[in-house]
Amino acid sequence: MASEKSTSKGQAWFCTTGLPSDIVIEVNDMSFHLHKFPLTSKSKKLHQLISEQESAKSESETEKKNRNDDDEEDEEPESVHIILPEFPGGCEAFETAAKFCYGVKIEISSTNVAPLRCAAEYLEMTEEYSEDNLINKTEKFLSQSVLKNIKDSIKTLRSCESLMPLAETLNIAHRCIDSIASRASSADPSLFGWPMSEAVGATTSDSNQMLWNGIEAGVRRNTKSTTTTTSSSSSSESWIEDLALLSLPLYKQIICSMKEKNLNSEIIERSLISYARKSIPGLSRSSRKHSSGSVASESEQRELIETIITNLPLEKRSMRRSRARPKPRSSSSSTIRHLFGLLRTANILNASEGCRGSLEKKIASQLDQATLDDLLIPSYSYLIETLYDVDCVQRILQCFLEGLDQRLAMEEDDGDDGGGGGGDGSPAVNPVMLVGKLIDGYLSEIASDANLKPEKFVELAVALPDQARLYDDGLYRAVDVYLKAHPWVKEEERERICGVMDCQKLTLEACTHAAQNERLPLRAVVQVLFFEQLQLRHAIAGSLLSAAPETTNNAQLLQQQQHHQLDDDDVDGAGPRGPQEGHGMVRWRAAVRENQVLRLDMDSMRSRVQELERECSSMRKAIEKIDRVGPEQVQEQEQEQEHVQSGSGWRTSLTKKFGCKFKTQVCDSHQRTVVEANRKGNSTATRHHHHHHHHRQTSRS
Repeated sequence: MASEKSTSKGQAWFCTTGLPSDIVIEVNDMSFHLHKFPLTSKSKKLHQLISEQESAKSESETEKKNRNDDDEEDEEPESVHIILPEFPGGCEAFETAAKFCYGVKIEISSTNVAPLRCAAEYLEMTEEYSEDNLINKTEKFLSQSVLKNIKDSIKTLRSCESLMPLAETLNIAHRCIDSIASRASSADPSLFGWPMSEAVGATTSDSNQMLWNGIEAGVRRNTKSTTTTTSSSSSSESWIEDLALLSLPLYKQIICSMKEKNLNSEIIERSLISYARKSIPGLSRSSRKHSSGSVASESEQRELIETIITNLPLEKRSMRRSRARPKPRSSSSSTIRHLFGLLRTANILNASEGCRGSLEKKIASQLDQATLDDLLIPSYSYLIETLYDVDCVQRILQCFLEGLDQRLAMEEDDGDDGGGGGGDGSPAVNPVMLVGKLIDGYLSEIASDANLKPEKFVELAVALPDQARLYDDGLYRAVDVYLKAHPWVKEEERERICGVMDCQKLTLEACTHAAQNERLPLRAVVQVLFFEQLQLRHAIAGSLLSAAPETTNNAQLLQQQQHHQLDDDDVDGAGPRGPQEGHGMVRWRAAVRENQVLRLDMDSMRSRVQELERECSSMRKAIEKIDRVGPEQVQEQEQEQEHVQSGSGWRTSLTKKFGCKFKTQVCDSHQRTVVEANRKGNSTATRHHHHHHHHRQTSRS
C-alpha cells in the first residue's frame, strides 16, 4: 500500500488505489473518501464507529426489506459516512494519520508532532490495538528529537496553542516548557547580542554587526572560533524571538518556569522586552513596519503590559555593575530605551499604579544610562497641565537616590572603597554626576512650559545632592530659560528660583553672562558679582604664591652672578673676554631684566588686590543694605535718582553707589597691566644696564 497516492479535489480528498471508496469521513469542511480496512487496522475508534454504523445500517435495511415489495430492484450498498467534530489538528493532521494507516511513509517534524500525537490519541492508535502505531512513533520523536533542542521545543509548544486542552492532558505543553527553561538556563548570557535588532528580517551582515556589540571578540581568535561564536549568538537571538510568537498564557508559564529554575535575570529581561516589542503595537519601529493583521484589544494589551512589567527582574544591573566585566554603554542604553517605551505604553493603557511603580524602580536602577529623549515622557492624563510628566521623572529620580543611599550603606558595611557616588570619581563614569547632567538638561527642556509651576521647578532642581554637579552652569541655563518663559513671575519667586543655583560653582563665562542678565533679580546679580570678584582674588593670590619662590630663586641667581662677575673682574682686569664669558654676561642681563619685571608684576598685583578688597567691602555693604532696607525701597531710591543722574537703570545707580563693576574686564585689564609693566621693566632694565656698563668703563679707565 505504500505506493498508493492521494488527490484532493476542491473540498474532497480521494485515495487513488483503483478501488471504490467504502467510507467517507468528514473533518471540518473536508470529505475524505477512504477504505474501511486500512483505517480499522490502525484506529480503534474508527473501528468502533464503523462497526456501530454498519450494525445500525444492517438493522434498518432488514426492516426496510420486510416492508418493501419483492419486485423492487436491489439498491447498491451505501458507503459509511462518519463525521469527526472538533478533530485535533484539523484536516492536515487527519490526512497524515490516514496516510499512516495506508502504510505511506510520513514525515514527522517539530511543527506537526503535537497535532499528530493528539490525532493519534483521538483515534486511539495505541500499541495495544496495533504494533508500531502512531502514538508510539510521535512519543519517540518528542523525547529523542524535539525536547533536546530549544528551538524545536518552542515550535512544538506554539503548535499546541490550537490543541488545548488535549495538549495539556497529554503533557505535551508542560514537557516543552520544561525543556525550554532547562535549555535556556544552560545558555551563556554573553552570547546575547545588544542592542536588540529593530527589524526581524535584517540581513545577515547587519544582524551580525548588532549581535557583536555585546560580545568580547578579539582579533587573536581564528576564523573557525569566530564563526562558531557568531552562529551561537545568532541561535540565541533567534530562539528568544521565537518565544515572542507564543500566546500570552503559554508565555506566562515559560517565564514562571524560568524563574523556578533561577534563570539568569538578563535572559528573562531580554525575552520580556522582545515579547513586548512583538506583541504591543507602536512600541518599536519594527512593529510599525510589520504590523500584524489582528490587533489585540485595549484590555488584552493592558493585561500583556502588566504581565511583562510584573515579571521584569528588579536586579539593579547598572548600579551594581560588575567591575571586572562591565556591560557596554550601548547595551544598557538600549535596555533603558525599551523600558521607557514600556512606561509610556503603561501610561497610555492606564495600567495599575503598582505595575507602573515597579517599572519606575527598574528604570531608576539604570537612570545613569538614560538620555534626555528618554525622560521626555508626555502627559497622557487630562489632570496634568504640563506638557511632560514631571511627577513621573521626579519619582524615578527619588528611587534612584534611595537606591544610591542603600548601595553606599552596603559598601560601607562591606568596607568597599569604591569612591563616592557609586562609581569612579570621574564625571564621565560617576552615576550621580551623569544623572545630575541629565536632570539639568531636562530642566532646561521643560522650563519653557508656561504651565510649569515655580514650586515644581524648584523641587526638582534641589532634589539632587551637591556632589551631583561639578558646576552649576547647566542649572543656571535652566533658570534663565524659565525666567525668560515666565516674565510674569514675582520678584520673591524669582529670588527663590535663582536660589537653587550656587554662585560659587559658576564658571567665569556663566558669571559674566549672569552679571549682564536683565532677567535676574538684583540680589542674585550682586551675589554673582561678589563671588566672581572673590574667585579672581583667590586666583591672584594663588599666582602670587606661585611667583614668590621663582622670584627668590632669580634674586639668588642674580647675586651669585654679580659676585662671580666681580671676582672675574678682579682677576682678569681689562683683558679680552672669551665666548663663555660673553654667554654668561647675556644670561646675567636676562636675569636682571626678569627680576625687575617680576617686581613690577608683584607691585601691580598688590594694587589690584587692594582694589578688589575695596570692591568686596562695598558689595558687602550693598548686600547688607538690601537685606536691611529691602530690594523694593532700593529700587525706589534708584528711580528717584534717575531724574538727577544721567545713568539708566538700577545697574548704573548701583555702580555709582557701591562701586560694583557689572561689565567685568578683569582678565584684559590685568593683561594690559602686565604688558605695560613688561615694557616699563624692559626700558628700566636697559637704562640700568647702560648705566652699569658706563660705570664699569669709568672705573677701569
